[in-house]
Amino acid sequence: MAVTMSAGTTQIVISLLCALAAGTVRPAAADDAPVAYRRDVLPILSDRCFKCHGPDSASRKAGLRLDRPDSATAEAESGAKAVVPGKPDDSELIRRIMSKDADEMMPPPDSGKVLSDAERTTLRRWIEA
Repeated sequence: MAVTMSAGTTQIVISLLCALAAGTVRPAAADDAPVAYRRDVLPILSDRCFKCHGPDSASRKAGLRLDRPDSATAEAESGAKAVVPGKPDDSELIRRIMSKDADEMMPPPDSGKVLSDAERTTLRRWIEA
């Protein structure tokens, strides 16, 4: 069975497929679809957080290591926990990514990294789960 499309429709389909392949557009996920750490969370943390809160102890800030669950859920010197499983409102990570205060917000403004609303939602949903 052949499908006939106008030239304009064909161009839209080709553009969308190219954008999907390049990763600049992601298919919409259902709000109730489970968040997968490797697929949804790790790319955000890796790109926006691991430079300062990852495996490299020489560049790690505030003693926080987000690439290991035991460290991400441990109590910091401040008494706060970056990730409190099941409790995003008690998680310092959520407070920091939602903050508008330049001294507290993460990623910090001078990093050149910005989280989208969808990425913030993904991180919240991950902690909730």
